[in-house]
Amino acid sequence: MGVRQSQLFAKIKKEAPKEAETVSHKYLARADFIEQTISGVYRFLPLGYRVLKKIEKIVREEMMNLGAEELYLPVLQNKTLWLETGRWQTIDPPLFRLKDRHQKETALGSTHEEEITDTVRRRIKSYQDLPLYLFQIQDKFRNEMRASGGLLRTREFIMKDLYSFHRDQADLKKFYEKVKKSYFRIFKRCGLKAVCVEASSGTIGGELSHEFMVLSSAGEDKVLICGKCGFGANIEKSGEIKKCPGCGKGLEEKQAIEVGHIFVLGTKYSQVMKANFIDSDGKQKLLVMGCYGIGLPRLMAAAVEVCHDQKGIIWPEEIAPFWVHLLPITPSKSVYVSAEKIYKNLQKEGMEVLYDDRKALSAGQKFVEADLIGIPTRIVISERTLRKGCVEIKKRSEKKVKLIKISQILNVKF
Repeated sequence: MGVRQSQLFAKIKKEAPKEAETVSHKYLARADFIEQTISGVYRFLPLGYRVLKKIEKIVREEMMNLGAEELYLPVLQNKTLWLETGRWQTIDPPLFRLKDRHQKETALGSTHEEEITDTVRRRIKSYQDLPLYLFQIQDKFRNEMRASGGLLRTREFIMKDLYSFHRDQADLKKFYEKVKKSYFRIFKRCGLKAVCVEASSGTIGGELSHEFMVLSSAGEDKVLICGKCGFGANIEKSGEIKKCPGCGKGLEEKQAIEVGHIFVLGTKYSQVMKANFIDSDGKQKLLVMGCYGIGLPRLMAAAVEVCHDQKGIIWPEEIAPFWVHLLPITPSKSVYVSAEKIYKNLQKEGMEVLYDDRKALSAGQKFVEADLIGIPTRIVISERTLRKGCVEIKKRSEKKVKLIKISQILNVKF
């Protein structure tokens, strides 16, 4: 549950990459959470991967709370399924296509409607098998014209997609509202305040869709928000609207980051792919579908865009790479003996601790790096604090410092 910083695979940088424009890209790259390899493609280094796995855990828990089962669909997708829906040529951005050694054409999955519909139509035969909720957390590949904003717009990313299958529209609408609530819980747990806005369905299609937006100057999307009743719409969907259709108040235009998108697909895919079931009246009917997506790396970037200061990242507690950053700042034997004891005791209590055991670094250097990395709670031990039998405890999000007796550390709420 702990890592010594002398052994941590991370090299802190003084400068951000030249191509970095957004705050999240600058800080995540400088603190060695991520590293770009080609345009729109990133390596997640140990610190970054810890955050990504925390987000994944939250998302998985909330999907399972909805009663959804997890599966894993292939990245290499069957061309014939895409020909069934007519999207092999028309999806935007276009697919990454490739030929195998037998000259058979396939594509890297940018989305999985065809795959999931084929999986379900092979198994669902009766209304008694419905409703059905399936989700995956898996790599996606988008052949974007322009990757930008670090993790905000990439060509390879990890996505949670949930698909639901129903007897009728009424049952779909009920579940759709449940997913909305689930999404708000996910974003709140990730330290984000999201707004739900009406959106265009794009090449995924369907009758209705909503986006979840985090208001930020780094966002590529523009949304219209009503400050009175909470109505919101993406400008792509409702650019011509001047007043709120709900209460008549004027709408305010804001920049935002899209962190989730949900769709009422209806029978768009089940019709063309002949995904039917036998209803209670003995008649064949089309499966009614919904789909619900969240890009995990974008959620990570959005958290940094919202939660930072001039010194670095301020991670929300539930997605922080570690809970506690332990910093001995005087290179004396007594300080490091005490720090080792604290480190081991915190680990015994199940705490996730990053222990800065590097003796060659000055206190100033340690503080600069700690602020950049952004772990929620910092424990500082020095000869001065040790003389009082204490450590300093400081929240990354606060300026005030508390002196706590070493004997009381395990009683502190981290």
